[in-house]
Amino acid sequence: QVQLLESGGGLVQAGDSLRLSCAASGRSISTYVMGWFRQTPGKEREFVAAISLSGGNTYYGDFVKGRFTISRDNAKKTVYLQMNSLKPEDTAVYHCAAQRYGSGGYYYTSSAKYDYWGQGTQVTISS
Repeated sequence: QVQLLESGGGLVQAGDSLRLSCAASGRSISTYVMGWFRQTPGKEREFVAAISLSGGNTYYGDFVKGRFTISRDNAKKTVYLQMNSLKPEDTAVYHCAAQRYGSGGYYYTSSAKYDYWGQGTQVTISS
């Protein structure tokens, strides 16, 4: 089992940058696909980004459009989300998640396929 703790959120202005971190405790994350999702009140959880086991493959939500970068450091058991050119519509609680290998393979963009979740970190972008 793995526990996830996000940090790095806060209140910034439009156009600024933030770097979110997700620190894992317990097992190594090297065997987990890692992802970031975000949620606002009254809306479903939205896929932001995901990264393969070694970090060689990354996936992003359509709205990212080159502004965000996901990375991982398996030795430090940490996943990062660098967010640039932030917009007010990026305001949300950002959650880190880990996915074990399943019989059907990995499903990078589906929140239902992730097994472990952090509590989230609030990101607020002012206009």
